[in-house]
Formats: sequence, structure tokens, C-alpha cells
Amino acid sequence: MTERLPLPWGSRLDRTRKIGFRFDGRPLEGFAGDTIASAMAGADRWILSRSFKYHRPRGVMTMAGQDANTLVQLPDEPNVRADLRPISEGLEVTAQNVIGTAEHDRGAILDRFGRFMPVGFYYRAFFRPGAQSWLKFWEPIIRKSAGLGKVDLGAGHGAYIKENLHTDVLVVGAGPAGLSAAIAAAGAGAQVLLVDLAPETGGALTYARFGLDSETADSALKSLREMAQALLNLRIMTEATCNGWFADNWLPVLQGNRLYRVRAKQVVVAAGAQEQPLVFRNNDLPGVLLSSAAQRLMRHYAVRPGRRAVVFAGNRDGYLAALDLAEAGVPVAAVLDPAQGPAFPDLVRRLEQHKIRLVSNATITEALGTRHIHAVGFTTKSGREQIDCDLLVVAAGYTPGYQLPLHAGAKLGYDDASRQFVLNDLPEGLHVAGSAAGYFELASVLLSGEAAGAAAARTAGHDASPPALIADALAPGMNYAPRLTPHPKGRDFIDFDEDLQVKDIKNAVGDGYRELELVKRYSTVGMGPSQGRHSALATARIVAAETGRKVAQVGITTARPPFGPEKLGLLAGPGHVLYRHTPMHADHLARGAKMTPAGVWWRPLHYGAGRTDIAQVIAQEVALVRGKAAMLDVSTLGKLAIRGPDAAAFIDRIYTMAHLKQPVGRVRYCLMLNDMGSVIDDGVAYRLSETEFYVTATTGAVARVFAEMLFLNAQWGMQVDIQNVTAAFAAINVTGPEARRALEALGGDIDLAPENFPYLAGRTGTVGGCPVRIMRIGFTGELSYELHVPQYYGAGLWRRLIEAGVRPYGLEASRILRLEKGHIIIGQDTDALSTPDELNMGWALSKTKARHIGKTAVEARRKLPLKRRLCGFALPEGHDTRLAESCLVFRDGRPVGFVTSTCFSPTLGKWIGLAYADPRDADSGGRITIRGLCGTEIAAKVIPTPFYDPENLRQEM
Repeated sequence: MTERLPLPWGSRLDRTRKIGFRFDGRPLEGFAGDTIASAMAGADRWILSRSFKYHRPRGVMTMAGQDANTLVQLPDEPNVRADLRPISEGLEVTAQNVIGTAEHDRGAILDRFGRFMPVGFYYRAFFRPGAQSWLKFWEPIIRKSAGLGKVDLGAGHGAYIKENLHTDVLVVGAGPAGLSAAIAAAGAGAQVLLVDLAPETGGALTYARFGLDSETADSALKSLREMAQALLNLRIMTEATCNGWFADNWLPVLQGNRLYRVRAKQVVVAAGAQEQPLVFRNNDLPGVLLSSAAQRLMRHYAVRPGRRAVVFAGNRDGYLAALDLAEAGVPVAAVLDPAQGPAFPDLVRRLEQHKIRLVSNATITEALGTRHIHAVGFTTKSGREQIDCDLLVVAAGYTPGYQLPLHAGAKLGYDDASRQFVLNDLPEGLHVAGSAAGYFELASVLLSGEAAGAAAARTAGHDASPPALIADALAPGMNYAPRLTPHPKGRDFIDFDEDLQVKDIKNAVGDGYRELELVKRYSTVGMGPSQGRHSALATARIVAAETGRKVAQVGITTARPPFGPEKLGLLAGPGHVLYRHTPMHADHLARGAKMTPAGVWWRPLHYGAGRTDIAQVIAQEVALVRGKAAMLDVSTLGKLAIRGPDAAAFIDRIYTMAHLKQPVGRVRYCLMLNDMGSVIDDGVAYRLSETEFYVTATTGAVARVFAEMLFLNAQWGMQVDIQNVTAAFAAINVTGPEARRALEALGGDIDLAPENFPYLAGRTGTVGGCPVRIMRIGFTGELSYELHVPQYYGAGLWRRLIEAGVRPYGLEASRILRLEKGHIIIGQDTDALSTPDELNMGWALSKTKARHIGKTAVEARRKLPLKRRLCGFALPEGHDTRLAESCLVFRDGRPVGFVTSTCFSPTLGKWIGLAYADPRDADSGGRITIRGLCGTEIAAKVIPTPFYDPENLRQEM
């Protein structure tokens, strides 16, 4: 650790704890609190990665996670920001985008062939007549080179959490302005959430000096932290990123593996400003650092950033960085000021005390070196000069943290006098403070934060009086903006992510792309991981100069969420497998059931888990239903209790069939549509009394149906109570020609004789000693009874039926049985656009009702010709075509539909299915062409449904 500075440098380090890790196979050591980048810099290892296009060596530039130079690979995670990720014992780190290692990358030879890969190379080389042969040669090479890190497909599941948060004021950024805003808002009584990417509060106060003496920043930081800690209504999140702004102040905040969905009444953006690189030849070499990066390395991590430094002072911060270097014992060979004379006499006098040379009218032309800078060349009025150094610190200017305000609808303008982007037209509920608002002097930064926080609290309903703002004398001189002309030898980079040089942007404009959005797409500027943070301003300046416009007229490309990287796991949410078990679950397992997820439930797929002849097992279960009696656990069905004086009228408006005058003790099919006339669910309604219905819904849709009912009744105001009682009842479907005999054997007070309990009737009573609601319905087409009992009776009734000789069957057999009857499954045989007419279910639409949900849309859609219709089909005997759901249906060589369900029917001895087809082919006797899984096409005969027992005699036994 030869590059470490003594105490008090290194505020984030615990020097008593050393941590070992490896980079590209070589052992390294750092302190607790180090990041990967700081630990490597502390060991004098500066090459972290290679550039995307030319494989040039790249190292630390911002030390703030704002650039792609520090992206590295961990065993289970790609594209890790090395300047933010802490080291841990035994951590294995490797470089990305290398052929070999970061130090010895064989891909570096590409840097010699840069002239053969000009801007727009892909467009001009491959998208022209006769280029296809070239494309076939280059495509695999380009694809292999694309991307950065590697995803470990065998990595374990992460634990990701989502959490909702509500707050009066959200403050983004915990620097001096953000802390001041949060304190002001919380002091007024508002609930405040303060988030920052850093592991500590304070922002620039933790590394930068805001004046001649560093004690000014230290004192302000101590005071702000003490005030913040004393406020109980102020919650602080560090190492957290606010990754976007969405409608109504909905903002995602990422912290580790947790996503906070924040809803704030008011938002204060104090995200600071992003320091901009200077454009000159070889400005990407390791050892060329932004001033804030050099200060972070020294103050946070006690890293000596170089042995001999040159500082470019395009603003005050360059002088302050030079003082920090001198006080840290780093010799400063010169401070290069582009102005004619220094504007900071007090700072100049301090530099003179350190015997630091000051050069005015200086323009850097190039950095010299191959793997690390070893000298800097610059010009003055006296001519060209070169100074040996291994560190070049650049302070050239800033762009505000404009991303979140632009997400919210603010506009980004450009002030020609200060040569800075400025935020305008802030939407209601959004406030900007600190350097994001163009303030740089510490006093004005703190005051702007206080004003923004007080204004946010007052708008959120609290008593607060924002103070008056003061002018910032530093702001007009913070951005150095020379004319950007290409260096004769190139390698003057505008976009470090994409290896784009000044000439590339000029050539893109010369090729006819005058608008910035087109320049972006043609050249890929701003499309890398940094998303234009360091290239947007320089690119806008070049395009403006080349097209004779002002920067304000050119603007920038659209800023969209996310602001920074976010893991897919965060978007997916918790990786826990949601599951629910029916009361009969233990018996299913005891009988060798193969369980499968169905929504949040686990259901038995079949009962031959240990057998290899699964098709035969399922066929036997089908035969059992068709020949004797069997039962299916249907406890997962959605169950809704609809009660009240308006219960019948309410259901009548929700569903398509007539329920207003449905007799008590009768069961009626329910079909539910949405406002566009598409089918979204089905079930049955059993009328228990004049004021009570028991309604079933599909397993996967019951939550949606229940929510929709509550929402509609909130609008309609009918006298009805709606309860989701799915978990309160277990349900068993007993089906088959011997079903009645099996239930009668259990005993009870319900007369099951067909003349007293006909098809589509419901009865309430007891069976086998269990209180039960029975409905004569079934999916199988056989004599069926659906028994609904209180949940705690489910397992007992199931065992009583087993003792009576009724065997269970599984979900796969159930799907075959229903397909043989031509019954649809919502979500499998339907999609978001399916109408009753497309499904041949016009019979389910009441012709007497004046209204129901979707009625107007159905009538309007009937005025348009059908483009598809669901039909039944059978495949010819002896075919060898592999068929499955989603196989396409063709007509005249054009896809017109797809298969929704298909299987081999053990009952019928042939392949059958349902498919969407052209209406001209969907009538019985027609033929449809289906393309199988292997690409072969087969002609299937359209036959009417039901395929089995078309007269429906068996279910009415």
C-alpha cells in the first residue's frame, strides 16, 4: 500500500482491518472501507478496464460511479462499479471487455485500426447494396464483441424486497443543499425522506474544500449532521439511488436489494452537478482525473493520486484541488489557467506559498503516455510546452443533475453567459437546490437548499417561510468552454463509453445528421452506460458550432428513467415462490401425486409421480371418470359471497346472462366481460336465497374479479355486500356415471334423485356428516356434483369419499376431459381480445337485459366482420406432426390464428383441439392448415364441439 496518505486523510477507512482480494488473478490488499478502485489505486494499480471499441486502458475518472471506466466483473454479477463497490475478503474481480487481462489486453491492437472504423461504420459498411456477404462474415465477430460483462446463469437467487413508502417531502441528494433542504422541511413539521448514493451524508462537504481553508467545509458538515440527527421526522437513506420520476411524484428508490416505491407530496432535487472532462488528445489515459475524483481519493481513501501533478484550473475548484494536493504532499508542477490572469488572488497567494507555478493563457493539447500519463503538453502565448507528470487533474466545469427534473417534465435550457445548462419550467411539486440549480458558493448552496425545503414543506401543508436567495458570484465562471476542434492525431474523446472523438461528432453532422437525436443514433454518443453524463454538453456544443446554431437551440437528447443501473431482480420483486395448499394437500402427497403450481396454489397434476408411463397414468384417470366415479380437488376455485337486497341486480349487471329472476336453488353459468367486450372470466352463480348468491370464479382471476366488483359497487352504490370467501371453503368435484351412488353411500339429508336434484340445481344440507353446498355442474361432461364445505371439513370429506371407493384424478386428466367436451379455459383459449362471438358463446349473452358490462362494446364489435373464430379440429389418423398450444394456423400462406388447446383423447382415440381460424374455415366440415413444432404443416378437419357426447345426455343423467 505504497500510495497511501497518512492520517487524517482517509475518512472512510478502518486502517486496523486489512482485506485481501484478487483482480485478474493477482492478489491485492486494501483496508475496510475501501472500494475496489480505491484499493487498486492504493496499490498503484490504475488500469481497471479497457474501452469498448479500441480497447484503450481506462482507469478512475470520477470516483463517483458516474462513468463506465470502472465497470468490472464479479463472479455472480457483471458491470459492477468498482469506484462504489466495497471490497470484501476473498473477492474475485476481473476486468471486462478484454482479451486477456486489463494490464495485457490482446484486443488493444484495435486501437491501431481506428481509421478503419469511422463513425457510422456499421451503417455504411453493411446497409448498402452488395454488403450482405460482408455482413455474414462480420456479424458473428461483432456479436461476440458486443456487450460488456457476462451473466452467470448458474448464480443463486437473490433476496429482493419491494416496499411502499409515503412521505411529505422527498429530498434527493444529501450534500450541503440536500441536508439544508431536509432540515428546513423537517423543522417545519413535514415527514421527510432524504436519499443519497454515498455511504454517508455530506456530499461535496466530505471531500471538497469550499474556500481557502478546509475548516469551512468541516464546520458546515458537522453542524448539518447534528441538526439532521436531532430531527425524528427525518429519515435518511444512504447508499440509495432515486432512479426516476413517474406520474404524481412516484419515485423508485433503490437501496441494495430493496426497491422502495416512494410516493411524495413534494420533491426536492439536490443531486448536485456532474463534473465534465476536458477534451484534448489522450484525455482518457489513466492518471487523468477530474478534480473531484482526486479529492475523493485523498480525503475518503487516503490514496495519493500521483507522484507529480499538473492541475488544469478552468474554474475555482482547480485551485482548491491544487491546494489539497500540495497539503497531501503531492508535488504540483504547475497550475494551468486558461484565463489571461488569475481571478482568485487569495488562492494564488496560497499556491505561491507552496511554490507552485501558475501558468496563464494555457490550453492543454495532449497527454503523453500509452498505459498511463507521463507528461502533458500545452500551449500559451509563448508557444508549446511540456511538463512531466503522472497525474493530470482537470477542473473544466459542470452540468447540473438534470435527469430527475427532466423526467418530471422540466425543460433544460442553456445560458450563453455562464456556458451552463440550466433547468427551467419546473413542474408543480418539484424544487431544485444547490449546484443542480446553478449555485456553487457554500453560503448560496446552503441557502438555496433551505429555501427549497421550506417551500416544499409549505406546499405540503406545513407552516414554513422560505428565505430570500442570494446571488452566486462563482456561477458565471464555473464552466470553461473552448471551441472544440479535432486534434490532428485524434484520440480526443467526447464519449468515453463509445470511444467517440471530436471528429466523429463533426463527421456525423457532415453526413447529414444535424439534429442531436439523429447524431446520437448514428454515432451512438450518449448510448453507453454513462448515458451522456460527460458527453451531452460537449456534443451539443459541437453540433451547435457545425450547424451555426446556439447550444440552446440544439438541446440534449431525451432523458428517461432509469437514472442509473438497476437489477432485474429489483423489478421482478421477491424471489419467493408464492404457494397455497388446499386442505387435501397432505393426502395428495401420500397418494403419490405429482404437484404443479396453478396460480398461487399447488394442485395434483396426476397421481403417478413414481411411474414413467405418465401418458398411460393420465389415460387411466380419464377412463376412471368416463366409466365409474372419480373426484378432483377444486378448492382453488374462486368463491364469492354476494349478499343484500340488490344482490341479484348487482350480479345481473356484472355478468352477461340473466340473473335478476334466477330461481332460488338454481345454478347458472356466469360470463364476465370488460368494457371493450372481451371475455375476462367465467364461473357459476348459485342462488341461495332471494338476497344471497354463491358465485365461483377461475383460480387465477378471482382477486381481479373481487377487486372489480368492489370498484364498480363503489360507483353504483347498490345495497350489496361482497366477500371473497375462497379460503373459507374447500371444494370437491365428484364426477362419473357412478357419482350419485357414491354420494348416496355417504348418507345425508339431500335427496340426490335426478327428478329432485336435476342438472344445474343447487342444494344445501349435509353429506357424510359435513355441512355442504352442492351444485350439479361439471367440467367433464359426466354426471357431476360439486361439493363446497367449510375449509376445516375438506380433508375429512375427502377421506370419506376415498373410503367409499372414489379415487382422485389430477389436473391433466381434467384438462383432457374438458377438451373432449369443448369447454374453454379462460386465459388459455382466450386472450385479451377474445369476444363471446369469436368463442361461439353468443348463447351466454342475455337478449332481454338492457345492460351489462361490455354489452355496448359487443354490439359495436358485431358491426365489424369477425377476423377469427374458435373452432374444434381433429387430426388425421397416423400423422406424425408434433403439435402443441400456440402452433400457428395458416390460410393461403398467411397466419390467421393459432392452436389454443390440443391433446390426444383417450376416449375418442384421436388428436383433437381448439384453434382460432379464419371464420370462412371455422364451420364444421371445413379444413384448417396448422404448422407443427417441426415446421411441417398438416390439414386438420374442423368438427363441431362437444367432441364427446354432443347431446349432453351423460351430464343430465
